[in-house]
Amino acid sequence: MSSLSGTEERVSMPLLNEPAPDFEAQSTHGPIKLSDYRGKYVVLFSHPGDFTPVCTTEIGGFAKYQEEFEKRNAQLIGLSVDSVPAHWAWIRDIERIFDVKINFPLIADLDLKVSRLYGMIHPAASNTSTIRAVYIIDDKGILRAVIYYPMSAGRNIPEILRVIDSLQTTDTTGYTTPADWQPGDPVIVPVTPTSGAIENEEEAKAKGLDYKSWYLRFKDDGRHS
Repeated sequence: MSSLSGTEERVSMPLLNEPAPDFEAQSTHGPIKLSDYRGKYVVLFSHPGDFTPVCTTEIGGFAKYQEEFEKRNAQLIGLSVDSVPAHWAWIRDIERIFDVKINFPLIADLDLKVSRLYGMIHPAASNTSTIRAVYIIDDKGILRAVIYYPMSAGRNIPEILRVIDSLQTTDTTGYTTPADWQPGDPVIVPVTPTSGAIENEEEAKAKGLDYKSWYLRFKDDGRHS
């Protein structure tokens, strides 16, 4: 729980690879509970406020990619400290501006309960608004990734999809993904106690691997092998 220290407020942060804090909240889809989405990936994202320009483009962007999130069994959930009526008025304007349909819920976190639970209030950035944050929670309810953005920079929605693709590839195959990886690109065969290190290029080639060093071996995307 958050505590005060002088004039600053300490922010409690959920930790990666631990269960995501459960919550119940009012939203544009009525009362929702995080644990009700177990079995799906959840992308929980906060925005500083309704009827603000950068946030408007982001909600429109998430709406544009809704089908892509659905293909990955991922549920979008937005959040700000505004009310449900304000959310609905804003949604109608966003749908008009971008010619999209917003089918995911927006949480009305008026009491800051969820915002504080997830460390979305950063006093140095704003005392009254949530920062731009993205929390990727897997189908078992485990927090797998957190991404923060400054107030001035809108999010890159394809990058959030890419992170989900990477996590799901690792969950399915055990392989990890390199910088700038996209689905279909080669993946990394991690060095583990069971896999061991491959010390020479000939041995790697015999196993169908692209050998760069004893600790860096690539192979074709495991989902397509």
